[in-house]
Amino acid sequence: MVEFMPTRNGTHKNGTTRNGHAKRNGASGRGRPAAQRYDWVGLGDTELLDLRFCDLELGRVEDAPVVARVERLYDELAEHDIVLRPHVWFSSEWFSPDGVPGIALPFYLGHERLTRLEQKMFIEVEGAGERQCMRILRHEAGHAVCTAYRLHYRKRWRELFGRFTEPYPDFYQPKPDSKDFVVHLERWYAQAHPAEDFAETFAVWLHPSSRWRQRYKGWRAMRKLEYVDELMHDIAGQTPPVRSRQRIEPLNQLKTTLREHYRKKRETYADDWPDFYDRDLRRLFSDQPEHARRESAAVFLRRIRPEVREAVAKWTGEYQYTIDQVLRDMIDRCKELKLRVRNGEQQTQHDTTLMVAVQTMAYLCGGRHRIAL
Repeated sequence: MVEFMPTRNGTHKNGTTRNGHAKRNGASGRGRPAAQRYDWVGLGDTELLDLRFCDLELGRVEDAPVVARVERLYDELAEHDIVLRPHVWFSSEWFSPDGVPGIALPFYLGHERLTRLEQKMFIEVEGAGERQCMRILRHEAGHAVCTAYRLHYRKRWRELFGRFTEPYPDFYQPKPDSKDFVVHLERWYAQAHPAEDFAETFAVWLHPSSRWRQRYKGWRAMRKLEYVDELMHDIAGQTPPVRSRQRIEPLNQLKTTLREHYRKKRETYADDWPDFYDRDLRRLFSDQPEHARRESAAVFLRRIRPEVREAVAKWTGEYQYTIDQVLRDMIDRCKELKLRVRNGEQQTQHDTTLMVAVQTMAYLCGGRHRIAL
């Protein structure tokens, strides 16, 4: 059974959140028909974006489809005799707060209308698919277990993962070829901070089909996995010393409008991207008279944008929204330079995808990978 607790104020790790979920109704919403409780479902995007989070009155997590995935997480914990069952609630983003062994779920998982809005506003819906949702839940459960059992106070934990109290950087510089860290969530997130390193290692260990002993054989990360395995045997059957049921930033206390939420989210994932030099675009396209009758480069890029965006996101782990902003800038610059397609469509699409992927990897490995989770 999914566990819920009363709402209280609070803040979570570093004042930042992970992409989240919607909260449950207060007493006044119980017993109301769904059509009345969700009277915003029929609103257009403009009207819906003007609502505050607290106006959504989403109801209980146990009434949302995501509850099946939370129950699956509980089953996986039970398989290892881990007593903790992290309580869950809806908020604006995914996160597990410091000091509270629970998990906040993003509001857009509380109703399909909000899921559609998230996809329209941000292209991706983080955690909408079962596979990705379970990956995130296992990661957040790692934070919750660490908090509940105060694991980060242990000397060996600090020796392997680092200082839990180390400040979170605004950006981190991943090393994609490093074998010191497991690879679980995208963007090599284990390398972001010691707390994330543990959460990612725990998630790999918990996954029933990870086969971590085979996959990470020969990796230095194996030491961390074996330590997590030892830790979980140590705490098996034990009631956690930290049992706070506080809910941090529940949806019914958030006065921010959805419009403001998406404005800030877009700014977070769209800024600080390096400009493409004109030389890069001129290598792909042409402004020479002999190509004047060819298709406009801007029109071509607009047509292949979805395929390029998805391919680069798949191979680099970067958010599709961020890549989409780069492609938008490329399209605008191609218009200004009056560029046209030089080579065949298949070759040009391949070269465009490669160029964007190379630029993306150079950006991420240059120390500008933003802390997002």
